[in-house]
Amino acid sequence: MPSASDLSRPRVVVVGSANLDFVTRLPHLPAPGETVLGEAYSTAPGGKGANQAVACARAGGQVAFFGALGTDPFAEPLLASLRESGVQDWTLRVPAPTGAAFISVSETGENCIVVASGANATLRPEQVPPLAGVGWLVLQLEIPLDTVLAAAQAAKSAGARVVLNAAPARALPAELLRQVDVLVVNEGELRTLAGGGELRGCLRHVQDLGPQTVVVTLGERGCLALSGETWTELPAHPVQVRDTTGAGDTFVGVLVAALSRGEALASALRWAVVGSALACGREGAQPAMPWRAELEEALSHWTGA
Repeated sequence: MPSASDLSRPRVVVVGSANLDFVTRLPHLPAPGETVLGEAYSTAPGGKGANQAVACARAGGQVAFFGALGTDPFAEPLLASLRESGVQDWTLRVPAPTGAAFISVSETGENCIVVASGANATLRPEQVPPLAGVGWLVLQLEIPLDTVLAAAQAAKSAGARVVLNAAPARALPAELLRQVDVLVVNEGELRTLAGGGELRGCLRHVQDLGPQTVVVTLGERGCLALSGETWTELPAHPVQVRDTTGAGDTFVGVLVAALSRGEALASALRWAVVGSALACGREGAQPAMPWRAELEEALSHWTGA
């Protein structure tokens, strides 16, 4: 567990999940009851929390990751990826299996994912580290919800801004949404929170629940954001899609890296859109995440609005 003095170092702290991804590539995703022969099989570091920390660090963010790993060999590649990407390791080691994700990826880059939480499910509210001196806290929903809420409350008490990626999709308590400054969701997650209706109406509805800024990622249609009364809409960055695994996590991590160094929202969204596109053009989650120099190069050639 880090001490309060340790927390003056990172600008960003990510509290969330870490999984070892087991990835199988298939001609197509199976229908219920169907068996499909895979073409290739691999393992790679993943988990929404660790993914977002890695994406943030590679994009230039000063970031620490707090989560739980088992004492089994599966934890080692996760720790190595954090270190190699420049993420400060604040993980706990617990007597439970390291989390695992079983990912099937089709020839078109679509995926389906099953997560076995393992150690991630052991994170308790009282284990949330002190957050004095932290500028931004990033959260997702692959750890217990009471721990997510405790972390958000601790961040607000410390004067930090809270970014919540409300994934996987689920209903959320009003108290949590009131702690959130920036909410990032995909279209399905947005509709889980807002119900039916047209897209902009859904964003306004969710904003009324607490977050000042709501961002919805729209895949090949780019993204749409509402901050206060200001709308920002960006097209997708063109890319030949190979694998969408980790694209949303890359978007979040790159977005927070840009915000944490003082970029305005519209500029930060450009970084995030380009980052997620670059990740889609490669295979895997963390292995596909771009570094800042790659982002700068891609941005210099992009004519997106």
